[in-house]
Amino acid sequence: MAETKKAKKDGDKASMKPELKAVDKDMVAPSDDMAADGGDADGGGPVSKKKLLLFVMAPVLIIAIAGAVAYYGGFLAKFQQKKVDCSTVTEDSKDYAACAQELAQQTAAQPPGQFVELQPMIVNLQTTSKAPRYLKITLQVELESKDDAKAFSSIEPRVVDQFQTYLRELRLEDLKGSSGMYRMKIELLSRVRAAAPDVKVRDVLFQEILVQ
Repeated sequence: MAETKKAKKDGDKASMKPELKAVDKDMVAPSDDMAADGGDADGGGPVSKKKLLLFVMAPVLIIAIAGAVAYYGGFLAKFQQKKVDCSTVTEDSKDYAACAQELAQQTAAQPPGQFVELQPMIVNLQTTSKAPRYLKITLQVELESKDDAKAFSSIEPRVVDQFQTYLRELRLEDLKGSSGMYRMKIELLSRVRAAAPDVKVRDVLFQEILVQ
């Protein structure tokens, strides 16, 4: 009887061991992979490192692509382009034509001002030939108001002197084409504004240009 009871107890212990092992497996601590993922996303756990990296890199990639498209499409160059100051543009500048067009547009958009006609000027042109060449030119200066016209009359000899100095440096080639006329207009306008800084000068108009 004692042996039978002992065998029964041993059998009961053996039958209980698998159940304990099964319980132990369920109670094992989570692995490193599970800890890194932060648990199930559907359960409200923290976002994984891979998803966080994706959220950070996606906007950066979109900005980089947009910048490349803007650069190669020419949009960035338009914003970087600086405004040209036509009052400081020199005769040999590449912005002469653009300044002349801007000047014409500004003049056309304004109502007529006060016009002052200057006496005709005759100057020698620079030439490589032995035969002298002459330029006869008649100009009008457009001012802002009648008050400016009164102030201009007192300094008109200074303006004529500035014009004469510039015109005597011209060559016959400088007067060819519409671009040559625009360059001369901007140069004369720059000089009259320098000679009369307190007078509001709008434009210089050609009345007669004759080359002999």
